[in-house]
Amino acid sequence: MKIAIIGAGPAGITAAYKLSLSNHKVDLYESTNSVGGMAKTISLWGQLVDLGPHRFFSNDPRVNKLWLELAGKDYTMVNRLTRIYYKGKFFDYPLKPFNALKNLGLLESIYCVFSFLIEKLFFAKSRDKSTFEGWVISRFGHRLFKIFFKSYSEKLWGISCKDLDSDFAAQRIKKLSLYEAIKNSFFNKKTSKHKTLVDQFAYPNKGAGAIYDKMSKNIIENGANIFFNTKILSIDDTSKENKIDIKFNDSVKSYDHVISTMPITKLIQSMSSASKEIISYSKKLKFRNTILVYLRIETEELLFPDQWIYVHASNLKTGRITNFKNWVKSINQNSKDTIICLEYWCNLDDDFWLLNNNDYIKLAKKEILKTGLVSSENIKDGHVVRIPRCYPIYSKGYKDTLKPIQQFLIRNKMISVIGRYGAFKYNNQDHSILMGILAAENIINNTNHNLWELNTDYEYQESSKITETGLEKLD
Repeated sequence: MKIAIIGAGPAGITAAYKLSLSNHKVDLYESTNSVGGMAKTISLWGQLVDLGPHRFFSNDPRVNKLWLELAGKDYTMVNRLTRIYYKGKFFDYPLKPFNALKNLGLLESIYCVFSFLIEKLFFAKSRDKSTFEGWVISRFGHRLFKIFFKSYSEKLWGISCKDLDSDFAAQRIKKLSLYEAIKNSFFNKKTSKHKTLVDQFAYPNKGAGAIYDKMSKNIIENGANIFFNTKILSIDDTSKENKIDIKFNDSVKSYDHVISTMPITKLIQSMSSASKEIISYSKKLKFRNTILVYLRIETEELLFPDQWIYVHASNLKTGRITNFKNWVKSINQNSKDTIICLEYWCNLDDDFWLLNNNDYIKLAKKEILKTGLVSSENIKDGHVVRIPRCYPIYSKGYKDTLKPIQQFLIRNKMISVIGRYGAFKYNNQDHSILMGILAAENIINNTNHNLWELNTDYEYQESSKITETGLEKLD
């Protein structure tokens, strides 16, 4: 069986890796010059950096087994520290009541509690929870929503929280509420014997992308092919010979099955069997772009202790700041400099996407100085990475648009779609790895895993423990 895999991010390269181990004929196509997708690691100013913060955690034994067999012992359990920056102050994340009380002040804290009680007593049952705003307000009250959810979410998605589907909240903060946050703060440390994955995470000593670099080497050693800088022009799935023909710039190749992780919108619009109606649905689905601005800071001092900081300040355009020096020492490669990364988000048709790199660097310098985290004389250089179509936008009612596309693709037994882009799901890398494993199993073992039913439920962040032998699910 000859298989084409489109995209070498965590989902696609995992599928290629598993299939290559089973001696299938595999061609892996990647539009860039390296593997790993958004989880790749790049070399910059003599150091190693990721495309933003990427930690690994999972409670699925299949995912952990695969990750650990590739990482071996070449990884470190990192003590996690992430905070929220709001009105010039830093709040612990996950939220801790006493820290929040101190930073908000007594009057603001009373206001937040009062807002929460009013919501629970009078509005929670009747609140429209189909939107992100309604879902969060029903669990935290209006005031805490405005402080800790509204600004960051609207930066990330580029739409009002009233127009954002509650799926995003259900996936990422499923059972969290003000009550749960307070309970966890007081009781978890007393009852838990193990650090949870909120406290620690696994990180390869040579960057998050080291796992996928290892996969790519094994894929080639197993006799499969990886083609870089290769773009798909069209996909003809109407052949009478039960083959799929993929057209490239200079050739056409036939396959028995295609696993696609390319943006689902581009996939649909490239398929010969897609009707005008299905194509019209695909054009309604939108992705958000990311612009990463790296700054080289000349200092041996610890700028701030966090691995990354969520920026909820409405007067700053950046949404997240990463400090790579606080991950593992090995990625700094003995450099005395510190590299930080500021993240910005926009749409393809936004003027912001069309700025030149110097404009982004000037903006990042200006904003990092506003936070007080860095001194101007220490900023020595800047570097920009643009990532198009990296976040599927869960606009209200998006499932009604996605459903006919899913049904169309389900009927096509020769194509599987996986990954954040391919399945239009806001995955973390562990979830994409699982999709790759199951897509490969469907071919290797002729199983019938329904890849569309794989959810993105990260409730288990609170329910896994760290042991000397790896990551394990609690009994």
